[in-house]
Amino acid sequence: MKSYLSLIPISAKVHRRQNRMTLLCIIFAVFLVTAVFSMADMGVRMEQTRLMKKHGGLSLQDLSGSAMGQTIYLAAAVLFVLILIAGVLMISSSINSNVAQRTKFFGMMRCIGMSKRQIIRFVRLEALNWCKTAVPAGLILGTVSTWGLCAALRFIVGEEFSDIPLFGISIIGIISGIIVGIVTVLLAARSPAKRAAKVSPVTAVSGNSESTKNIHRAVNTRFFKIETALGIHHAVSAKKNLILMTGSFALSIILFLSFSVLIDFVGCLMPQLSSTPDLQISSSSSNSIDEKLLDRISGMEGVKHVYGRRSIFDIPAELDRETKLSDKTDIISYDNFDLDCLTKDDVLKKGSDISKVYGDSHYVLATWDKKSPLKIGDKIQVGASKLEIAGLLKYDPFNSGGSTNKKITLITSGKTFQRLTGVSDYSLVMIQTTKDATDDNIKAIRNIAGSKYKFSDQRSQSTSGTYTAFVLCIYAFLAIITLVTVLNIVNSISMSVSARIKQYGAMRAVGMDERQLTKMIAAESFTYALSGCIAGCAFGLLLSKTMYDILITSHFGYAVWSLPVKSLILILLLVSFSAAAAVYGPAKRIRNISVTETINEL
Repeated sequence: MKSYLSLIPISAKVHRRQNRMTLLCIIFAVFLVTAVFSMADMGVRMEQTRLMKKHGGLSLQDLSGSAMGQTIYLAAAVLFVLILIAGVLMISSSINSNVAQRTKFFGMMRCIGMSKRQIIRFVRLEALNWCKTAVPAGLILGTVSTWGLCAALRFIVGEEFSDIPLFGISIIGIISGIIVGIVTVLLAARSPAKRAAKVSPVTAVSGNSESTKNIHRAVNTRFFKIETALGIHHAVSAKKNLILMTGSFALSIILFLSFSVLIDFVGCLMPQLSSTPDLQISSSSSNSIDEKLLDRISGMEGVKHVYGRRSIFDIPAELDRETKLSDKTDIISYDNFDLDCLTKDDVLKKGSDISKVYGDSHYVLATWDKKSPLKIGDKIQVGASKLEIAGLLKYDPFNSGGSTNKKITLITSGKTFQRLTGVSDYSLVMIQTTKDATDDNIKAIRNIAGSKYKFSDQRSQSTSGTYTAFVLCIYAFLAIITLVTVLNIVNSISMSVSARIKQYGAMRAVGMDERQLTKMIAAESFTYALSGCIAGCAFGLLLSKTMYDILITSHFGYAVWSLPVKSLILILLLVSFSAAAAVYGPAKRIRNISVTETINEL
């Protein structure tokens, strides 16, 4: 053997099984970064092509100012940071468990003269050696996944993604994947390398790093049975392992909550409203579209829904209590379908009762923002009629910024509007077409509308495909992250138990049965889970609020962060399942090992 470094490839072969999870974590980090940045690069190229076709030129300002460009840049930046943190935590946890299992090996290396510095170098180079396999595998998976996603977007979603490149190679994605793979491994190997260097030659005899620690006090059994108390003690006694395991559990919660914010961001950037029309008929003069036109269009082929709006502006109004709002109001009528969509889209504030608004009533809806003093139950005098606010919209849909600008805007039913104003004709008619609507169907509708009114075909402006694609991509990445996190948790707990296999053998020798051992491992696992849930919820909610303010509230002033209850419940159930699943493998392994086999070296 020319050098102690010659042991690295030999050690990799011998400990192939223990290294599988570490390799998987590296592949996962490289794969995600490569896929994210490659997709971002493909999206930028697609947007460049679109802008070239539209304007005949291209500027960076045009690209960064577009909705697509903003989504690409922000999503990629956030994902990069999250993946880097995830990669470091998971790889570090895996390497740390690997080192703990090979305590005896490092003790023997110290016995034959290897210094602490050489041990540190050995662990780091061993980790980098895994990169030779893991990084290329991650790059290939990331590139192939990008090809598959691009093909799906182009041929299945279509629409806005018709110009996305196929089989494109992203140099940015590949370089980012390589850098992240190497950087995460070096950062992750730092702490385990120092831990390996601290192994004394004495441990070459026992192979148990825990055995050299002095025990200052007995395990507290006041509140728990002995097996449960021992399990909790095993979890909290090793501080570094506790931090890593807590981080593994907390990571899934933090990532889940963060990705939920990204979905909300895409939803604000490209709102998917049930009332969004495919075709629109408007008039230059207010409320001049014959109401009979809706009946004629509704029976035509290719038409799914027809609904209209009436409007009247700057009507004198008086609120029962003093406010800083305008003393004039705008009134807009919604047909029943339009009102139904408000409920479907969840745009009403809590406490709103839209059922009171239907038909001829004295109840209305009002737009709202954070600066609006309007409350549900407020009464507004409009002409000779007194109207009561039955519900508030979370924002002003008639303003691109969502702000009311201290303007009162009331939404009434069609019948209430006719009673208040005496107007029955429409100012705007909106049409939703069926999926199989043909160009001839659209032409027929245009002919019915005639030249008297302005006809707009808005089907090409639909963002439903883009929204669906981004949401699916985010959920896909989240699913992969969650899967790897769960596997890492299970593997880490399994390795933690394996590092103390002789302790468990001794416990069995003194009379502890299999059921008690299972309870001990379960107590250890759920201690990690509990600490991870506390840390994950604390940091995850803080990060969720911060990201929401930066990505959403700063651009959409009407948006208000709220506690993501559904996301929290879902991820906490997942964490609990992971903790329970992590118990099965180690418990089964201990049951299958004889007492003499586990303690023969004590």
